[in-house]
Amino acid sequence: MAEEGGWVEGDATHLPIPAHMRALREGGTGFLTAAFHVGGVLAADNEVASITRLEECPGGSTGTKVFLSVTYAKPPGLRQGGLPEDLFVKFSRDFDNPIRDRGRDQLEAEVRFAGISRHPTFPIRVPQSLFGDYHRASGTGLLITERIAFGSGAIERHHEKCLDYELTDALAHYRCVLTANACLAGAHKSGRLGRGIDTVFPFDKASAIASDPIRYDARQLRNRIARIASFSSDFPRLLPASIAAPDFLARLAEEMPLFLERQRDIKHFLVSDPDLIALCHWNANIDNAWFWRDAGGLHCGLLDWGRVGQMSLALALWGTLSAAEPEMLDAHLDTLLTLFLRTYAARGGPEIRLARLHDHLFLTIATMGMAWLLDAPPIIRAQIPDLTPAHDRFDIRFKANEAARTQLHMLTNVLALWDTRHFGERLRRL
Repeated sequence: MAEEGGWVEGDATHLPIPAHMRALREGGTGFLTAAFHVGGVLAADNEVASITRLEECPGGSTGTKVFLSVTYAKPPGLRQGGLPEDLFVKFSRDFDNPIRDRGRDQLEAEVRFAGISRHPTFPIRVPQSLFGDYHRASGTGLLITERIAFGSGAIERHHEKCLDYELTDALAHYRCVLTANACLAGAHKSGRLGRGIDTVFPFDKASAIASDPIRYDARQLRNRIARIASFSSDFPRLLPASIAAPDFLARLAEEMPLFLERQRDIKHFLVSDPDLIALCHWNANIDNAWFWRDAGGLHCGLLDWGRVGQMSLALALWGTLSAAEPEMLDAHLDTLLTLFLRTYAARGGPEIRLARLHDHLFLTIATMGMAWLLDAPPIIRAQIPDLTPAHDRFDIRFKANEAARTQLHMLTNVLALWDTRHFGERLRRL
């Protein structure tokens, strides 16, 4: 077992791979040399000469992450600029944290995607992959890529989720990540990623329909709407006045049960249009990207490809936009969606009308919000027990607490869009 010995045989390469940092340390340069040879990135007459850094990286929702730095016996020359010496290792497992270890299956798709990213016509920037493999029977795997040097040279510092108010040009950043995701989706639809892409990443319609269910009955939904009302009354500066208004809350109490009743119809609708299903990053928010500037302007690459696969474009778009500032979404949402659709078509995808995407996106936001965000008020109260009516979302307590910040921010976006984009009316027309 991986837990006992720390090693399993990878399904793809049949190379023994380490399950955790201790095993990687034991395997040392010998394992890394063998892995990079098998991965085809290190010349046969070259080797990893030394490990100069090996330390755990904090954070993340699944698996253990490790900072790794190495030297090579000879300057590697298989790729432009050679091979990086500063690397990032993702393990699927975290044997010390059962909750994080539960998500170990997410790395399997990311390992497969790393192989596809080496395709000569791959359309976007992602971290260079040096090696990856996965053992499905135990859910054990690792992925070794270049490490992005945030805050170094032309690369911007890392931007955390739901802190866009610290950016002076958030709109430009979202244009970048939406363009990147559209380029990938378009390349997939065009066939430029190879004929086998649909075999490597098949679309599982049944799983898509079954995913993210609304877990409440009608009575529980009404209770959660009442908690939102109580929360907005207790902390009047945390939610916009339009969301706290009694007439809007009454509309939620009328409309949310309709979404509950028809959620299976909605799910079928959301996967019924093949033009709106493509290979995408499911969470291409700006915290899962890196940005740099040159004479041509702002550019980005995308990180953290867990759960990558074919999916509804609406789901991918909400993964990108859910953490944006509410004011930016209100002012620029249609402009950003139009940019996505134009890029998607220009890169080989079908042409989609904006109104057609609207229906898919807003029904996705409604069902995802009901599935994951209606318990935000008690979560926020538990995370920040000393909240007072004077606090707003810019308070240092929210900046220091990602769980509370993201719950408040994303709930705000769901309800604000529910109000202005008339989710209930769209459902009635479906």
